[in-house]
Amino acid sequence: MEERVIVTNRAALHDYHILDRYEAGIALTGTEVKSIRNGQIQLRDSYVAVRDGEAWLMNAHISPYAHGNRLNHEPLRTRKLLLHRHEIERLAKAANIRGMTLVPTRVYLKNGRVKLEIGVARGKKMHDKRETEMRRTIERETRAQLKQRRSKVE
Repeated sequence: MEERVIVTNRAALHDYHILDRYEAGIALTGTEVKSIRNGQIQLRDSYVAVRDGEAWLMNAHISPYAHGNRLNHEPLRTRKLLLHRHEIERLAKAANIRGMTLVPTRVYLKNGRVKLEIGVARGKKMHDKRETEMRRTIERETRAQLKQRRSKVE
C-alpha cells in the first residue's frame, strides 16, 4: 500500500488538537487531479462540513491546471467527500459537540487515488500554542547538542 503525501495542513496542526482522524476520498474532475498530483493544492483556510447526510470539503484551493483548456475547474469550488454512511454520522455527531471542528490535515495519493485525511479537532488556546512551541524548541536544541557531542567524539 503505497502512500505519497502531497500536502499537510500545518496551520491546522498548529491551531488545533487533533483527537481523531478519518480517511476520505474526494469527488474531483480530471484537471483537479492533475493539479493535485503537481502539488497545486492549499488547505490553509479549508474545513469539512456535513450537510444533508453528506460531507463536503469547503474553501480548499486547487489551482487551475496549467495545460487545461476551457474545461478547467473552479479553484475554490465545494467538493464532495466520499465516506461510508456511519463515518459521516460519526463526523456529524463530533462536529455538533461544542468547540469541535472538522479540519483537513493532509492530502495524499494512495494506490493512485487522491485521499484526504480529516481531523476531528478542538481549538488550542494561546497558552497551548506557546507550550507546543516551547517543546519543539527544546527538542530542536537537544538534537543539536547531541549532534555536536557525536561530532566531537568522532
